[in-house]
Amino acid sequence: MLADSMRLKILLPYRVFAIKERVLNIVAETELGSYGFLPNRLDCIAPLVPGILMYKTHDEGETFVAVDQGILVKTGPEVVVSVRHAIGGVDLGQLESAVKQQFLDLDERERSVRSTMAKLESSFIRRYMELKHE
Repeated sequence: MLADSMRLKILLPYRVFAIKERVLNIVAETELGSYGFLPNRLDCIAPLVPGILMYKTHDEGETFVAVDQGILVKTGPEVVVSVRHAIGGVDLGQLESAVKQQFLDLDERERSVRSTMAKLESSFIRRYMELKHE
């Protein structure tokens, strides 16, 4: 690996999505906006939100990957991105719509399921307490 480049790993819960060598820079979306990462940047951790991850390599040029929420960890020349879902290999317009349709809708559905489960749990506890006092 060159001194002016990084090694990028994109990990999913069930497999390795990509390993890229000779990465010149990375741009990722966080809760506070887009951040760029260069080879000589200090080590850091960044929470990622659903969006587009861009990286540029010596060999392939700019590449775009749609990623779900996760975490980016940079230690020295190694950058590890761990996300729930990732989509690559299509043009930028399709990736943006994939983020909106799949990742953001999935988060909304998960919130709805959590809300429903919380209501069921509170109803169960309330009924249990009523039966206990009878």
